Amino acid sequence: MDNPRDILGADGLLARQLPGFAPRPQQQEMAEAVAQALEGNSVLIAEAGTGTGKTFAYLIPAILSGQKVIISTGTKNLQDQLFHKDIPLVRDALTVPVDVALLKGRANYLCHHRLQLAQEEGRFLTRSQVHELQEIGKWSGRSASGDIAELSTINEDSPLLPQVTSSADNCLGSECDYLESCFLAKARRRAQEADILVVNHHLLFADMALKDEGFGELLPGANAFILDEAHQLPDTASNFFGTTISANQLFELTRDSIAEEIREAGDSLELRGRADKLEKAVRDMRLALGEAQRRAPWGEVAAQRSLNDLVVLVAELLDELSQGLKALSGRGKGLESCYQRSEELIVRFTQLTGPTPEGMIHWFETHTRSFTINFTPMDVAELFQQQLQAHPAAWVFTSATLAVGESFQHFSDQLGLEGAECHRWDSPFDYPHQALLYVPPAMPEPNSPGYTAAVIEAALPVLAASRGRAFLLFTSHRALKEAAELLAGRLDYPLLIQGDAPRSRLLDEFREKGNAVLLGTGSFWEGVDVRGEALSCVIIDKLPFASPGDPVLQARIDAMREVGGNPFMEYQLPQAVITLKQGVGRLIRDVSDRGVLMLCDPRLGTKNYGRIFLDSLPPMSKTLKLEVVQRFFNK
Repeated sequence: MDNPRDILGADGLLARQLPGFAPRPQQQEMAEAVAQALEGNSVLIAEAGTGTGKTFAYLIPAILSGQKVIISTGTKNLQDQLFHKDIPLVRDALTVPVDVALLKGRANYLCHHRLQLAQEEGRFLTRSQVHELQEIGKWSGRSASGDIAELSTINEDSPLLPQVTSSADNCLGSECDYLESCFLAKARRRAQEADILVVNHHLLFADMALKDEGFGELLPGANAFILDEAHQLPDTASNFFGTTISANQLFELTRDSIAEEIREAGDSLELRGRADKLEKAVRDMRLALGEAQRRAPWGEVAAQRSLNDLVVLVAELLDELSQGLKALSGRGKGLESCYQRSEELIVRFTQLTGPTPEGMIHWFETHTRSFTINFTPMDVAELFQQQLQAHPAAWVFTSATLAVGESFQHFSDQLGLEGAECHRWDSPFDYPHQALLYVPPAMPEPNSPGYTAAVIEAALPVLAASRGRAFLLFTSHRALKEAAELLAGRLDYPLLIQGDAPRSRLLDEFREKGNAVLLGTGSFWEGVDVRGEALSCVIIDKLPFASPGDPVLQARIDAMREVGGNPFMEYQLPQAVITLKQGVGRLIRDVSDRGVLMLCDPRLGTKNYGRIFLDSLPPMSKTLKLEVVQRFFNK
């Protein structure tokens, strides 16, 4: 049985292996299309609605092909699921001896050298971090992979983790004393040997853009690439084909310079003073960029004299630290590495605080204590197309959200995928009976001051009818914060708020409680899978148009207008449709799920483009009446 359609049929190998497996024509058709793309070295764009089973639809032909296949996903969670669960299941069902490897970015692997530095220095460690460091030290001796995902007792956003993992900047490479036992080096060797390699988009683009020393090694060896969650690719490509420098990179250089001086040149007092001065100047530069956290064009601040003076000062102090490192670089590999980093950062800092190259968007972003300065390509289509031409292979792009209506034009234009084969399969779920779309009447305009309060007032009776069990998804952190304040003390159900705990912990709590209301933005719109009654209602405050003040978006809008384009219809609207489809996709995750989708934005009915949003959603029953929602939940 070597035909994907037969394998996924009622009497196929998957049905024999998986209890409750049901054949789906959409899945069988997608598997055939993927098999043809792999065989013909062609480019396929495939949208498969929720419940199609697209993972099996591409894994089966990938494993049967006998080729070296790289599968890239949007998140590390999906990577882990593919490697630890889905691929072993399919491999066992097919009884095909295929060698599979998992490779993540270097920040996911413990670095023995960095761990030793942290243990010796302990400069920034709190009492809880000292305990965490001891836990990591014990674990490092028994772990086979060094993947920090194994550290279940340590919070994924612990500030200690960057101190015990490496970056492309601070890795000693072939000069490291721990090269033979390096977890990352072992994982890369396994990646070269495997038939099927599971990576993520960040790692794939780091390889494409040669943004990590020692990379540029994945793509040449592969016969086929399957890119899941492909709707994320244009943004990821923009990040990696650009250039960035961050305050944190400069802070890490100062910290590592001091640590390496203590370790390799203990009799020297050269670096601490220079590093401290540089760190203070970088902090002052952060303050000069304004107190608020924001994203803005670099041109808005580039002419400010106070900032320019600090740019000059940071460059001078960075050069002074570099000269001190140069003088000590012969004392040890760590100091030599810090010297090389300082020279690279001088070049990058000079570039990013200088004139804007043609075709680049020059912007900055401020965080609480840090900032980044960025060059982002205006258009990545040509750059990405060059990669496809440089690596002739089969390329499969798949996601539940790639099309706007029936058209793939927006996605294919962003990546320059002219002439690609395009297919779209609707979800096999019975949306007309499983789901109800409710648009509350008489809502104010989304830009009115009382809009979020109106959303909450309209949502409260729906939450009462659903008995909690709901996601409230917001298009901004500001709206989420306001909603949390408005809901405080007004619900009979547990209230979970993004930011109060890591996403994974909030989701576990949401599933366990069974009647919670979770408020989220950004990361909760996609990649979240809650099946069953615990999630029976999804409420979305606004149509998710990107902020018009975003400097990257604004630059692209201006460029499209200059050549006579219509940026709203050609770019902003399609992006918002795809984002909305992701949020809506949280509601129905299984054949037995039932739920209500509440879209609060009145523009669905008052603007011509509202119909484009509605036509892109699954075919749900629709209502403007609260009593219909209440009857739905009473059934």
